[in-house]
Amino acid sequence: MAFEALDELLDETIRLPLPGRDGTHEYVIPSPPAEDGLIVERFVEAMRQAAKDGTRPDMEFLNDDEERDLYRLVLGPAYDEMVAAGVKWAWLKHAAMTAIVWISTGTSAAERYWKAAGGRPEPEAPNRAARRATGTRQGSSQAVKSTRSRGSRSTTSTPRATARKPPEQAD
Repeated sequence: MAFEALDELLDETIRLPLPGRDGTHEYVIPSPPAEDGLIVERFVEAMRQAAKDGTRPDMEFLNDDEERDLYRLVLGPAYDEMVAAGVKWAWLKHAAMTAIVWISTGTSAAERYWKAAGGRPEPEAPNRAARRATGTRQGSSQAVKSTRSRGSRSTTSTPRATARKPPEQAD
């Protein structure tokens, strides 16, 4: 078995269309050098850990210059092109976050992030067959139950009397 060259198998760039002063332009974001990719990976892992713990991430792995230039780092030469073209901050930030997702997770995850409003992709809605399998209906917050519910658990009635005789008393 022969291995194919990686440049034929992997996407080395992503293309992001962004509006600027002169209309929409497609920016080519190249894959970063290995050292920069490792910085992005550490950043993403710190963010994941912070989200998991509910704390602020430990940013010690990025010095001030690296932290300040994270967007420039992930966008490469497209960063300067975007700034020169007057791309708005929100769009540049979305492009940079998309590049971070691409670098750390891959193309399909980056595409989902790019298409998501505000950068927060919602889980895809299950199809009809999947909803039926789980017993849920669209538009209903109540799941269709496959088992009967238990009867009332209130204890308003008195317990049944037993037919036991009182114990015999010894003389």
